[in-house]
Amino acid sequence: MSAKKMLVCPIPGGDVVTIRSDLVMDVYLPTNRERDARLPAVVLVSGYVDAGLKAVLGCGFREMASNVSWARLIAAEGLGAILYTNREPETDLHALIRNIRAHAAELGLDADRIGIWACSGNVPLALSVLMQAESDYLKCAALLYGYMLDLDGSQAVADAVATFRFANPCAGRVVSDLPQRLPLFLGRAGLDAMTGLNEGIDRFVAHALARNQPITLVNHADGPHAFDILHDSETTRQIIRQTLAFMRFHLLAAAG
Repeated sequence: MSAKKMLVCPIPGGDVVTIRSDLVMDVYLPTNRERDARLPAVVLVSGYVDAGLKAVLGCGFREMASNVSWARLIAAEGLGAILYTNREPETDLHALIRNIRAHAAELGLDADRIGIWACSGNVPLALSVLMQAESDYLKCAALLYGYMLDLDGSQAVADAVATFRFANPCAGRVVSDLPQRLPLFLGRAGLDAMTGLNEGIDRFVAHALARNQPITLVNHADGPHAFDILHDSETTRQIIRQTLAFMRFHLLAAAG
């Protein structure tokens, strides 16, 4: 997969943002935000070691065109978006979130309204963050065409970890380890060719519904893995809009 591929159909408004950068992270904010406003934030999760991404793709997670596109679109929706660098995916993600919350005021963010976005092999690390204790500040998560949990005897995620080397702190965990009232958005690629991935999403959804988890599932029937950058269609555009609307609704509703 090319690191230069942007979302196939960028949504207008994604260029109306301000970016605050340091050695660790880029914070994307809407340019027209009110002064002193504290905005909800979406952390885009990376489950891969940054040095490994650079070796394979030529750039790190925060420089990948698709991630930059998502961050810009999230900021254009009136939210903050955060891309970052890591050396140890699990440890550094937790440290990043602690840092964001500790310095939320100076960053223009709300420490108690944070959402999670992840795709593909980044999803297991995102799920592990959602499962941590004392996570009331996490208000929602959007997970696209992702490896989920090895449920009902499946080893698909473990096998994918052995091949693709992404972090999987969720080994041995189950859906009931998630906060029951946490809203989840799942984007499924109907034509995903990754072994066992869609079966894992299907099992996850069944377990989530059995415990009455608030879950939104969108199935892109014609979509391949990474449809947001590979499938140029109105269906793809609509799912991107749905993802953004989901995060905006749940993060802004948390202020009420």
